[in-house]
Amino acid sequence: MSFSPLTALSPLDGRYAAKLSMLRPLMSEQGYMHRRVQVEVAWLITLSDAGFAEFKPLSPGARTYLLGLVKNFSETDASAIKEIEKTTNHDVKAVEYWIKSKFEARPELVAISEFVHFACTSEDINNTSHALQLKAAREQVILPTLDALITRLREMAHAYADVAMLSRTHGQTASPTTVGKEVANVVVRLAAARERIAAVKLMGKMNGAVGNYNAHLSAWPDFDWEAFARKVVETPTPLGLGLTFQPYSIQIEPHDYMAELCDALARTNTILIDWSRDVWGYVSVGYFKQRLKDGEIGSSTMPHKVNPIDFENAEGNLGLANALLRHLSEKLPISRWQRDLTDSTVLRNMGVALGYAVLAWNSLLTGLNKLEINTEALAADLERSWEVLAEPIQTVMRRYGLRGGYEQLKEVTRGKSVSAEALHGLIRSLAIPEAEKERLLALTPASYTGKAAELARRV
Repeated sequence: MSFSPLTALSPLDGRYAAKLSMLRPLMSEQGYMHRRVQVEVAWLITLSDAGFAEFKPLSPGARTYLLGLVKNFSETDASAIKEIEKTTNHDVKAVEYWIKSKFEARPELVAISEFVHFACTSEDINNTSHALQLKAAREQVILPTLDALITRLREMAHAYADVAMLSRTHGQTASPTTVGKEVANVVVRLAAARERIAAVKLMGKMNGAVGNYNAHLSAWPDFDWEAFARKVVETPTPLGLGLTFQPYSIQIEPHDYMAELCDALARTNTILIDWSRDVWGYVSVGYFKQRLKDGEIGSSTMPHKVNPIDFENAEGNLGLANALLRHLSEKLPISRWQRDLTDSTVLRNMGVALGYAVLAWNSLLTGLNKLEINTEALAADLERSWEVLAEPIQTVMRRYGLRGGYEQLKEVTRGKSVSAEALHGLIRSLAIPEAEKERLLALTPASYTGKAAELARRV
């Protein structure tokens, strides 16, 4: 069976392949190989400038050529590395051999070829490559997608700031809010979550087989290898990696930052699961309508249906993303003694976890862009719920020292359908100033929204 979107085992590379085209070059195996080449080249060029008599500084032409291997890395190059791996059965060594193969017909590079991967353990290359993959994915896909979602939600918060809506705490009628204020709540939570993702420092270590620069010092015992490794890791690209230096490790970088990033992503997804379910419910009760799409079918047997499929898709894929992200978060910081290989196979699924998250975020954005406010349904729901004004009435009664206000309103309203006339009769009978009576009589469920509109406009 040939590989195609129809035969793909994962829906990320099948049904949803086109929706993840921006993420695939960064988090695929080809993307991983690309970053390995980048790390090897940065290490090699910096080595040439270290002042060793045995490794003179590379010429400008050699540097340009090496950086070109990174800049122009292609699927053909990745395939060539995989072909070498069939013999080596070691993916990092295959990258090393591929780089050396590119030195043919370049005497200057052939002469220094043994400095490729010099003193490095595979994990020096792998951990920094993973960090570079995550850096690119965060900058190019994750944060821009979240920003688009936050922008759309902020637009909705402002547009619907004054649209009154009945609240439903515990699923029961409660003090009114506005649609915009409910959206604003999500904007604030999501913006904070976005900043947590952006704030995670992406770490890299390049300190050898067990983190002590053993091999490095065996070659040049008087050289400051720790400072050198820091320089490679922290110098901005393309000459360095532009990461944060990790000075202490076993063979592998501890992965605590990865756990922190996974946790931040999972918390973001949990916020969006909450919101997806809320919107689903608002569509169900008619607060929102969905724009129709020509040719689209909601049910194979019920022609009338317009299902909230984008929010359902988002919820399902957010759950899948979080299942993977939480496993990554719990597993990656754990390694037996100085190294075991369980992190390696797990890390190959980082792109899968991000893929499900990005797929969900885009589904949610698509769904939000289809929504239309149903002001008639919102107004009708409020008009049926005059009992929510029991709260302000009993609160004003408390202000003026009237005893038993809460109990009196509870007797009149709890579990009952209450009319405006009944409440107005009660208000008129109260021993409070006439101006306060008039203020309470002017209240309606639709006008009893407190600072909701102001808060919605503030985000």
